Amino acid sequence: MPASESSGWTLVVPVKTLVAAKTRLSEAAGPHRAALAVAIACDTVEAALSCPIVTRIVVVTGDPVAAEALGGVGAHVVGDPEAGLNAALRHGAQEAVRLAPGGAVGALQADLPALRPAELALVLAAAAEFDQAFLPDAADVGTTFYGVRPGVPFTPGFGGESRDRHLRRGAKEICLEGIDSVRRDVDTPDDLRAALALGVGPRTLAMAEKIRREPPDGGAPSM
Repeated sequence: MPASESSGWTLVVPVKTLVAAKTRLSEAAGPHRAALAVAIACDTVEAALSCPIVTRIVVVTGDPVAAEALGGVGAHVVGDPEAGLNAALRHGAQEAVRLAPGGAVGALQADLPALRPAELALVLAAAAEFDQAFLPDAADVGTTFYGVRPGVPFTPGFGGESRDRHLRRGAKEICLEGIDSVRRDVDTPDDLRAALALGVGPRTLAMAEKIRREPPDGGAPSM
């Protein structure tokens, strides 16, 4: 059943505690790393909530600063069971089903600062055609989205080479043109530069400009 015939999609977004978030951006962002991680997550959630077939976002986090910020942009925030990424996603999915028993459930990475609502809508419409589906990241190694139809077991396999893991588990790979913003996750300075080239949300852009003005250790800006 397509999501448009039910109550729309609920997307579960996992957000690490800020002390552990985006460590590979440390050299580029320095003391601004935690604030950058929050900015990226807030821009991701806000863009996803602007997608017409997304009903709600359930954020799973154990970080009070991130929880307050993400709640402020409209997310429904629940605690993290602290048992790993996929356990956090399953916990969020249980809350999603509680809130909307007839809705489709998806997992969306929190680091998509260039996310376009219209491109996300294309991905969700494609996913609604299959019991379970996923979208690989820009490197074709990881995963930025995994989703299931209403009533289908939610069994995400994020982490590491998750594209192959989802394929082995029988999830349908979404192959569409024109959805770069949904695949452009940000883990490294190069990733952030690529996202900035696509055009990022206002919070991420403001933080990137601040980092350029105030580079770590007073060195040359790396973004």
